[in-house]
Parts: sequence; structure tokens; C-alpha cells
Amino acid sequence: MRRVAAALCLLLVTALVTGLATACGSAKPAGGDPVNAQDVMFVQMMVQHHRQGIEIAKVGASSGRTPELKTLASAVAVTQQGEVEMMLRWLHAWGQPLTAPSGAHDHHGGMPETDRKQIAALRRAAAKKGSRAFEREWLNLLIAHQDDAVQMAGAEVSGGASPGAKKWAAQVQASRKAQIQQMLALLDALKS
Repeated sequence: MRRVAAALCLLLVTALVTGLATACGSAKPAGGDPVNAQDVMFVQMMVQHHRQGIEIAKVGASSGRTPELKTLASAVAVTQQGEVEMMLRWLHAWGQPLTAPSGAHDHHGGMPETDRKQIAALRRAAAKKGSRAFEREWLNLLIAHQDDAVQMAGAEVSGGASPGAKKWAAQVQASRKAQIQQMLALLDALKS
């Protein structure tokens, strides 16, 4: 099972790096591309969502016990940081605020942000460095977090106007679904 998890981890890292290169290169919206309110809200919300994902990933990278988890966490942090920078460039090019208005999560499908208390609890669990309980908690939190990204990206694919943002949203859906499958495999490996 460890070899399967290691192979999955290697495949994911490769996919993340490839996805980041694609996203930062070809998903750049052209100056004349149409942009609607859905595009702006999606990008603003994803910036915040990614920042939380980076925070969660860094806790896993520094406190994880298994090499597969640490590699996954590092890859998520690096990939999402590059995507944040790309999204901020888009918002600037569109002449839009870099952050969503207060309470915007309430109007974006009712999806709440990852609870700050959950991240704080994860940090406390990390103090017991190397515990299987921490790794299970980390995986479960990141699985839920990445599932929210899949849902947000789906709303952009169906309601956005910017071809670049919609293309990238489809890439987010695919990559986060792959991450979730990998994390489910890592959870199974922790049981043995």
C-alpha cells in the first residue's frame, strides 16, 4: 500500500506542476476577454480559499510524519501560491478589488470559509508532531477544503464569462478531484 501511495503522490506532484505551468501560462485572460460578476467573485473568493489552503498545507508539510503526506502538502502549498499570484494579476487587469466584499461567502452558494477554529485545532494537533491522529485530521480538513474548491470551480465553469477563468476553473476541478482521491488513499494507508 505504501508503494501505491508513493506512486500516487509522485503522479500528483507531476500533475500539480504541469497544471501550475499551464494555468500560469495559457489561462491568462486577454485584455479584451469578457468578464462578468461571476468571474470576479470566483477569483476573489478563490484567492482567500487558496490562502487558507496554503496555511493548511504548510501545517501538514511541517508536522506530517509520512513522506507522501509531506510531499503532497508541499506541492499543494507551492501550486496554490502560484495560482494566487495569477489570480491577483487577473483582478488587477480587470480593474477589480483584490478581495471580495465582507460576507461574500454568504452569497456564493452559501459555502462557508474553512472555519478558523478548525485550522487552529489543526495547529494544536500538529503540536503532537508525528501522530497518526494529526495526519487523519489534516487529510480530512484538506479533503473538505479541496471539495469546496471543486464546487466553486463548477459554478465558474457554468456561470463565468472569461474564457481564461473558465478554463482554469475546469483545471481546478480536475486537479482537486485527483488530490481528493490521493488523500483518500493516504487515509486508507493510515488505517493499516
